[in-house]
Parts: sequence; C-alpha cells; structure tokens
Amino acid sequence: MFRTQRLPPLLRRLLRPLLDPYRRYQHARLIHAVRVSLGLLASILLTTGINLPHGEWASVTMLVVIGGLQHHGNIGKKAAERAIGTLVGAGIGLLLVLQQSWLGMPWLTYLAMSVVCGFFSYHAIGKGGYTALLAGITVFIVAGHGDNPLSDGLWRGVDILIGIALALAFSFALPLYAVFSWRYNLADALRDCATLYGRIINGQSVTDDEHHRLIGRLNSVMVQLRSLMPSVSKEVKVSMTELDALQRNLRMCVSTLEILANTRPDASDPAAMGHLQTLLKAEHRLIRVQLVGMARALKTGAYQRLNRPVEPAPDPSLEAPVYSPLDGYRLLILQLLANIDEMRQRLAKTAPRWSI
Repeated sequence: MFRTQRLPPLLRRLLRPLLDPYRRYQHARLIHAVRVSLGLLASILLTTGINLPHGEWASVTMLVVIGGLQHHGNIGKKAAERAIGTLVGAGIGLLLVLQQSWLGMPWLTYLAMSVVCGFFSYHAIGKGGYTALLAGITVFIVAGHGDNPLSDGLWRGVDILIGIALALAFSFALPLYAVFSWRYNLADALRDCATLYGRIINGQSVTDDEHHRLIGRLNSVMVQLRSLMPSVSKEVKVSMTELDALQRNLRMCVSTLEILANTRPDASDPAAMGHLQTLLKAEHRLIRVQLVGMARALKTGAYQRLNRPVEPAPDPSLEAPVYSPLDGYRLLILQLLANIDEMRQRLAKTAPRWSI
C-alpha cells in the first residue's frame, strides 16, 4: 500500500486519482483503458524491437486476455481461463501443422480441424465456454488451414505466450478492486433509501418522477451489486452467504419503503401528517442516522462508526394489536428499523475485510 503522506505534495496531488480508492472507482474505466493501452504499447515495442515474426499476435492475445476484464477479483481466474484456451489451441494448431508437413494429406488436416473445432464448439456452450471458443479460434491463428509453415506456427505460438505473459503482468498493475464498486454503490443505495424514507415520512408525493427515479435507481444498483458479489468474495474473503445476507437486507429495505409509500396515511391532511411526524420522530431519526452512518462508513472506510452504540429500537413484535391503519404503518417502520440495524451489524462484522 502506498504511504501517500510521505510523498511530496505535488507528486501526491498528481497521483491522487491513482492512490485514493474513491477516485480510482470514479476513474476505473479510464485507468483500465490506460493500462491496456500501455500493455499493448509494451507488446508492440517488444516484438518489433527483437524483430519477432508475426508479432501482432502477441498484441491480439493480450487484448483478448485482459481487454474486457476490469476488476481484480475476476481477473486472475478469467485471465487464466483465457490463457489456457489460447495455449491449448496453439498446441493443437502446431500438431496439425506437423502432421500436414509430415503426411501431406490436406483432406485429413481439414477433417481433423473440423472435428477439433466441433469438439470445442460443443463445450463452448456452458461453463468454461469462452475457454473452449478461444481454443478453437487459436487453432486457426496458428495453423491457418494446415498449410502454414511450421516455423510460422512456432513463432505465432511464441507470440501468444509473450502476449499472455504481458497480459498477466499488466492485469496486476494498479488493480481495480470490485470491492470498491460494491462499497460505493451500496453507500449510494443507502443514501437513496434515506432520501426515499424522508420523502415518505415528510408527506412528499410518492407518485412524481423523482420518487420513481429513486426507486428505479435502487433496483438497478441491486442488480449491479449482485453481479459484483463473486468478485468481492474472492478479493476480500467474505463468504457469498454473508454478502447475500447483506443484499437481502438491502432488498427488504427497498421493498418495505415501497410498501410504506403505498400505505402512507393521506398526505393531503396537514394535521394527520403532523401527528404522524410527532408519533414517529424517534424512529425517523434512528432510521436516517443508521442509513447515513452506514453510507459514510462504506465510502470513507472509517468503519468504527458502525460499532458505535445506538439507541435501542422499539420492539417490532407482530403480536401487538393493530387498532388502525396508523398502527400497521408504524409496525412496518419498526420492522424497517430492525432490518437496518441487522444490516449495520453485518457490515460491522465484515468491515475489517472490505475496508481496504
């Protein structure tokens, strides 16, 4: 880890987008593009500098291996899968070139290539499909239609190995962690939940565009968080079960807010809304404090605030008699508060791992 406080002020200012996790998250696509560009430049300079025949295949291989991989959590596994596919295809391509030069029977080469690529196509549908597809493509890169000179096949194989090595080297340069995206997206979602709850409790319209925009954004973020979970689990060694529990807490929070928006007492009655505000003042404050507190902890990494004692939440027991719609509404808010407190405890428990 960089110790930025020891760097000269000017250098620290210049490197801030690279050293600060939040800025790296904001500029993740740019950093990835620059990293791939530098890797390709290194590949071009290396292969042309030592005058390797067919050196362009090193650059093609590097782009295939890491061009579409951004997060550190899946880059090792995916790069390895793509490298294996490329190596297997290169090996088979060389064998096909050898048998063509030895036996001199093009029809046998064509038949063998068709069978091999049919086998890879069979495995290209399903788990590990991209590895199989790359293997089939690489067969043709190395062997052509079997009539490539053996020396060309060998050089292309060497170029592919160089491309894989450079790809793996640059994939670990200034890694972009999926946990950053997970943390900051979750923080934004919690702030949106706080905003949404504030709109509901303060009598603002729950049918206007702003309300629907917030709900739509929360639903989109939940999908993004779900896709990041496998990478986050690998990066910070938090089990998928624990991450799924946090995702469930967020989903329950959003669902409860949607129910509250549709069961809220008539907002056009100022007296009723004033009574509701007074009645639920303690719950409203606790919900907002916890949502905003979790968002700040996730964004800054200062997770100690998650362990601060909070006021005990009222008991949301469903055994309490419900005499009016307002009682049911308040019971929902108490359940929301209990769910948020459970989420805070889960975040506090896993914080030493995700606050990198």
